[in-house]
Order: sequence, then C-alpha cells, then structure tokens
Amino acid sequence: MNSWFWSVVFHSRDVDLTEKLDYSSAVALLGFSLILAVLRVFNVRDEASRVMVSAPIVAFVTTHILYLNCYQLDYGLNMKVCLAMGMLQLILWAVWAGVTRHPSRWKLWVVVIGGGLAALLEIYDFPPYRGFVDAHALWHAATIPLTYFWWSFVRDDSEFRTTTLIKKAK
Repeated sequence: MNSWFWSVVFHSRDVDLTEKLDYSSAVALLGFSLILAVLRVFNVRDEASRVMVSAPIVAFVTTHILYLNCYQLDYGLNMKVCLAMGMLQLILWAVWAGVTRHPSRWKLWVVVIGGGLAALLEIYDFPPYRGFVDAHALWHAATIPLTYFWWSFVRDDSEFRTTTLIKKAK
C-alpha cells in the first residue's frame, strides 16, 4: 500500500520529494518481496538462515535508497535495479511453480506471466497514444489484476501450508 500511495502522490504532484518517496518505496517493496520469494521458494525455516538471506538484500536496498536520496536520483540506475529484483523474483517463482504441486499454482503462473508482460511496458516505454495513455499508465493498470491474483495466491498458500503443518503434527 505504501508503494501505491507514493506512486499516486508522485504522479499527482511531481516534485523532488514525491519522486524520491515513489522511487524509494518501490525499491523497498521489491527488496522485501525478493526476500519473501527466496525464503518461500527455498523453504528457509531456520531463523539464523532467514537473517543470513535477508541481511544482504536489506543492506543492498538500503544503500540504493540512500544513493538515490542523498547522492544522485538516477532514473536509469533505479530502473535497472528494480527490473533486476523484479525479474529475479519472477524467475524464482516460475521455477517453484514449475516443480511444486501446489493447488493454486495456476494463480502464481498468472502473476509470473502477467508480471513479465507488464515489465515489457516499463522496458519498452512508449509515449502517450493520441495524448492519453502511455506505457507507464498501462503498467500501472496491469498491476491491479496482478495484485488481486498475487494476494489470492498468498491466502491460498497460507491455508495450504497451515493444513500441511497440521497434518504433519498429527
């Protein structure tokens, strides 16, 4: 929600502060999502291992945000960092969806394929068609149904994991 909020504020009022908040919250969201993807895909359960996985990603994201806000707000670099973290997540989830027997993996496939296609809108940006809709606007529109499918998968996955752990405990 934080990332969407600052995106709306930035696109409504494009000033230096709102741009930094938009970029920073997007990077933070992608970094957090990458941590969750690694932990879930590789089934990391040990607390020390979770910290060892998370710490370098948190350090990288924090350093990148500090660079953007305190040194140079480099749009090109930020785009590369965001795309790299996003694509890495899509690859991790695609491999996991391909090997798991999760009952809701089809929702994950919708997110992976849709997310990859939506990323193309960011990569191959085009100006507004007839002055109305550009690639970035379409990308924002695509995130709405993808978010619905993603959170539907997360809910299903939580129920699936809980049921599995209860069965193992019996």
